[in-house]
Amino acid sequence: MGWVLAILFGSAVVLLILSFIKTTHSKSQLEQQIEHVSIAVMNEVHELEKQVRNIELDAEITAHQSGVLPAASEDRVLLRDILDLHKRGYSLESIASKKQITPIEVEHMLAPYMTRRAERGMVAQ
Repeated sequence: MGWVLAILFGSAVVLLILSFIKTTHSKSQLEQQIEHVSIAVMNEVHELEKQVRNIELDAEITAHQSGVLPAASEDRVLLRDILDLHKRGYSLESIASKKQITPIEVEHMLAPYMTRRAERGMVAQ
């Protein structure tokens, strides 16, 4: 009976050691997978930053060639903010109150960017 208990105890110790080895091995695989994913994400972020930089440079070149206001001017920033608010669905009055200008000024600034509503067809006689 003593031998059976010793064998069972020894096998329990061996199984415990094997479970620790297995756990550390699977953790290292998980850590490697996480590392690969983080590297892939960092590469994608780098590529996106590069594309944004190229777009900014292209916009600056286009602005310079067309003679528009520099990108850092206050009027350009105000126009960008107003256009962003308009695209998100804000009314002219709410845009004017947020930017502390009159609704007429907002409408004047957005005029080139606003799509015209389709006019109604002629009424049948």
